Amino acid sequence: MTKPRAAVIGSGFGGLAAAIRLQAAGFATTIYERRDQLGGRAYVYRDAGFTFDAGPTVITDPACLSDLFEVAGRRMEDYVTLAPVTPFYRLLWEDGTRFDYSNDTASLLEQIGRLSPADRKGYEDFLAYTAQVYEEGYVKLGHVPFLDWWSMMRVAPQLMRLKAYRTVYSMVSRFIKEPHLRQAFSFHSLLVGGSPFRSSSIYTLIHFLERQGGVHFPMGGTGALVRGLGKLFEDLGGKIRLSLPARRLLMRAGRVVGVETDRGQDEVDLAVSNADVVHTYRDLLGQEPTARATARKLAGMDHSMSLFVVYFGTRKKFPGLAHHTVIFGPRYRELLKDIFDRGVLADDFSLYLHAPTVTDPSLAPPDGEAFYVLSPVPHLGKLKMNWAVEGPTYADKILTYLESRYLPGLKESIVTQKIFTPQDFKTELNAHWGSAFSLEPTLRQSAYFRAHNRDAHIKNLYFVGAGTHPGAGIPGVVGSARATAGLIFEDFAKRLPNAVIASPAKAGRGDLIPEIASSKTPRNDRGALVS
Repeated sequence: MTKPRAAVIGSGFGGLAAAIRLQAAGFATTIYERRDQLGGRAYVYRDAGFTFDAGPTVITDPACLSDLFEVAGRRMEDYVTLAPVTPFYRLLWEDGTRFDYSNDTASLLEQIGRLSPADRKGYEDFLAYTAQVYEEGYVKLGHVPFLDWWSMMRVAPQLMRLKAYRTVYSMVSRFIKEPHLRQAFSFHSLLVGGSPFRSSSIYTLIHFLERQGGVHFPMGGTGALVRGLGKLFEDLGGKIRLSLPARRLLMRAGRVVGVETDRGQDEVDLAVSNADVVHTYRDLLGQEPTARATARKLAGMDHSMSLFVVYFGTRKKFPGLAHHTVIFGPRYRELLKDIFDRGVLADDFSLYLHAPTVTDPSLAPPDGEAFYVLSPVPHLGKLKMNWAVEGPTYADKILTYLESRYLPGLKESIVTQKIFTPQDFKTELNAHWGSAFSLEPTLRQSAYFRAHNRDAHIKNLYFVGAGTHPGAGIPGVVGSARATAGLIFEDFAKRLPNAVIASPAKAGRGDLIPEIASSKTPRNDRGALVS
């Protein structure tokens, strides 16, 4: 019996995770990647001795990554080294307030007490609430596909009990009163593309996820983790085709039968898209009537904000930096309204500063530092702007701000600099409206209401990545691959050779073995998910 042929379109973390699971289970899997490196958004730039991760850079729940190696009978430690990051984030405000957010409960409570003694108990109650949300929203449901209305209705009682209809910020505010602390414990939804004033309180689970598994960084950068996953996939016999975008998914009798590229057509038995969901339906499947309708529906939904990113390397070091720094501007709610609602490029901004050489000095020359700084900005559908013209001016404004407040002597020390704008998200990544995180993570766009892990009409077309369930972020997109792989294993069970099904996994965890990986049964296997 021949192995089923699987095409994975795009090599972000979701695509790599799906490809590894399929190849380990006995599929003949090929990755098609339009760029010259694996990783999708996790691209790598190098210049003048500096290495810049394009993003993402915050690695949480390392167990979801180690699972990918275990299904192949390998150890993650043989491919990549993850180093713990402490503090998780340093939070800074213009009034001089500083908060080091870490996994040290005593330190957190001490810092909270200095700002607002009454909020110590409130934080403990908030942490207990996020533990419940984590259990229900991540452990039980984060890897289970929602393909029909009833799958959503079955979990509705849990969602109502956890007040998922409330926003992240409103839920944080129930427990915590001090304004700085409300920002400190509500910004996490921005890490997956959602405003804390619009995103469902389900996304407070990110706080407990970080507390449970820690925050890590791959030595050599996020690109080293991508390369490790790529090597694992090739060690299993998978094929990688770089600089070769999929131009069209070929259809026959309502099924995907091939992938068309600039080098010809490849026959396939199934396709997994890690590409932008609107791009997939509109451009890769635009000849299909059902795909055109789905493309219009998805294009009309709310998409996440975009990002403006400046990568820069310096010839000097800046002592006392944290690896991850979140810099809050003078406005919080109103700034986020400018970004998500009004479509305004504000005069002020809040920033995320990534300084990876704090953890791994090899990413810069001996006397230098590698950085990127990002500013959340409206996507192209809300803000019409010529970023090719305005981008350099905006970058200079950000660097001037950093120099005046946090990094003295910065601008004269810069050796190399590059910007990435919302237009680049659209051009380089086919992101609809230049959105950085695909569909916005609101309650009405979560689970069943996102693009489904398996298309409802094209039965051998599957999705992974930020646009499908459970959403953006590395744990989210890796979880989407697990949910999607479970569907594929069920759909193709009769074509998998018994010897392969028996187990490429040495971990001995039932959910990892295709033969018994039922996507229809919620699994509460905390040990498989949490380090």
